[in-house]
Amino acid sequence: MAATRGSVPAASRRVVSSRIVGGWLIAAGLACFCAALVWYLAASSPRMLAFPTDLTVYRDAGLIVRHVRPLYDPRRASPLYGWPGPHGRGLRFTYPPFAALPFALLSYLSLHVLGWVFALADLAAVPTAIWIILGALGLPRGRRRVGMTLLATVAALLTEPVLRTLALGQVEILLMLLVVWDLCQPEGRRWQGAGVGLAAGIKLVPLIFIPYLLVTRRFRQASVAAGAFAATVVIGFIALPRDSTQWWLHGLFMRESYGRNLSYAGNQSLMAIIARAGSLAWHADWLAAAAVTGVLGLTVAALLDQAGERVLGLLTCALTSLLISPISWDHHWVWITLAVPVLAYYTLQTSGLRRWAWIGLAILVEALFAAWPTALWGEARDPAGWNMGLIWAPPNGAGREAGWHGFQLIVGNTYVLTGLALLLALTGAALMLSHARRTADSRRPLPG
Repeated sequence: MAATRGSVPAASRRVVSSRIVGGWLIAAGLACFCAALVWYLAASSPRMLAFPTDLTVYRDAGLIVRHVRPLYDPRRASPLYGWPGPHGRGLRFTYPPFAALPFALLSYLSLHVLGWVFALADLAAVPTAIWIILGALGLPRGRRRVGMTLLATVAALLTEPVLRTLALGQVEILLMLLVVWDLCQPEGRRWQGAGVGLAAGIKLVPLIFIPYLLVTRRFRQASVAAGAFAATVVIGFIALPRDSTQWWLHGLFMRESYGRNLSYAGNQSLMAIIARAGSLAWHADWLAAAAVTGVLGLTVAALLDQAGERVLGLLTCALTSLLISPISWDHHWVWITLAVPVLAYYTLQTSGLRRWAWIGLAILVEALFAAWPTALWGEARDPAGWNMGLIWAPPNGAGREAGWHGFQLIVGNTYVLTGLALLLALTGAALMLSHARRTADSRRPLPG
């Protein structure tokens, strides 16, 4: 039957409805983003912006390189590094020599200016990474993608790992953006993988993405990543031969630079949770647990990639690296901020009870990694200018983690336990998708 005069076709109504929803998403996202940004700048004490602790370590390393002093002193067995850290705090530059080179250039800026540069760069990197991830999932450019990016950015700014990264002046968000941008590029890009190699040259943890590229049969990208990483090592030997010799040839990169700090509450890794549990053979236990988790994680990532879920495979690899790394500080867990937009995307693809399940999971992840006020567990607001996550609720510092018991062990290990739960959930999803794919292949008619 022909449409009557003045009636609107159903397809047109859906387009109009989609545009209205997208417009509301953009408006809500902009409002929440501006509110979160104002809140962050207001909550940031002048002390925090004037003295971001980890950024001070980076800048000091750059100053040492410029003044031709060794980063690593082989004559001192303890501590491993030959300078006392910022203001004598004992914090060391624990990165490869290549990582000190860009900070040699940045050290010409004052610490206050450099702190603002890093804060603004991080605040821009978070929505950029989310925008790229949503695009890799298949969400087209438009109002809906803009709105979801802004809302997911707000959720990210309310998480403890992101706020901790901003407060310390860490590089985690920028490295995450570099890896996400690199691996979410189209397959035909000639130098895909170079970003992974560069990130690994600055911090060794992204090296896990090279075997990830191998198990997903992207051999060219794995070769480019390995070549880019090797180039950073060569550049380090050319620019800093003495420090590179100590780091790579004398095994400094394998030594334990944090000593007794491995069980500190801020370390959310398998090694830390085993050490805090009081295991006498915690080192051997960690090696076994890391090996099993690493193989499982890379296998699941490969299965998800084969099933067409490349973003889930990428995030599974990142999650695996956080679990098996000996040191995974709370600010290393910024990767979890990409889980919320991914869950939001799958919420749009379902309906009914499944949609509510996705929404509930997104809220749960956000709550577990949120920056809750410390007043909730009877403590004053943190004087450094940020609120703290659940992992800081039990007594911590000065070896008090060894006395955790009962519920404290669960709350104090929130990040690593949540990571293990997510890995198990991804394993189940990978097995279901793999089974569905095999079933579909078996039902496909043979040619001819």
